[in-house]
Amino acid sequence: MRNGGAIVAGIALVDKPTDWTSHDVVAKSRGLLGTRKVGHSGTLDPGATGLLILGVGRATRLLGYLSGMDKTYTGEAVLGTATSTLDAAGDVTGTWDMAGVTPAEVMAAAKGLTGRIDQVPPMVSAKKVDGKRLHELARDGIEVERKPVSVDIAQFDVGEPVEPGVYPITVTCSSGTYIRSLVDDLGTALGGGAHLRNLRRHRVGPFDVADAVPLEALAPERVLPAVEVFRGRPLVRVDDDDTLRRVRHGQVLPRDILGIGTDDRSPSWPVVDPAGALIAVYVPHRDGTAKPDLVLT
Repeated sequence: MRNGGAIVAGIALVDKPTDWTSHDVVAKSRGLLGTRKVGHSGTLDPGATGLLILGVGRATRLLGYLSGMDKTYTGEAVLGTATSTLDAAGDVTGTWDMAGVTPAEVMAAAKGLTGRIDQVPPMVSAKKVDGKRLHELARDGIEVERKPVSVDIAQFDVGEPVEPGVYPITVTCSSGTYIRSLVDDLGTALGGGAHLRNLRRHRVGPFDVADAVPLEALAPERVLPAVEVFRGRPLVRVDDDDTLRRVRHGQVLPRDILGIGTDDRSPSWPVVDPAGALIAVYVPHRDGTAKPDLVLT
């Protein structure tokens, strides 16, 4: 789609509504933006709300550079009830009388679940096992063994209960963490069970939901430039025409021509033109050179 004569390409920060899958948001966004080339980075559960980052047009090729970023969530841990999906959407699978559990005990148990921990992915998730997504297997009544995955929990804060047995939580964690599983582990650590409700994603790396737009307000003018994928990172600015031409043609170049120091250990370098528009992403190569990992053409 063209907006004012310019092809729409970049990223969009959307505040995902509840009861929409991430795929639903992408499908709706294609209509709002007038292009089939829309993808997302980092799936959110249908019942969750909050920040979903979309790639639009040529910038869908950049979504991989957003993987691996830490994320921050809020939600509520409901003690005393476990469910089949580990959240409020599932069927009840167990109940416990946990009225005697104190806020101090809940906070201490949450602290014990910080740092590097092993986590078993829930059956109702998008993770693949032997080429099949777990939620597809679960829908067919099949449960398979899942290998634990190591994740980093930088923050697991618990507030005072908002109602009996329901505690607000804030979690900052590595990519790939399942907050539902974390709350399930919290219930187990307290001698019973628990499930998650009202999950909301507030932050992905340097991106905050405060800067996101409601899905119904998404429009071409709300799409950010592709260079925003590298928000907060140093940019390699190329000013001379010959080097610009060589970058646009995807040539391997000496690092000094790009102005990249030999002591720079970055895994990749976003290269921009004099106007600040992203034209390529370069990565380390042999013998003091850099090669294009991706050229936006």
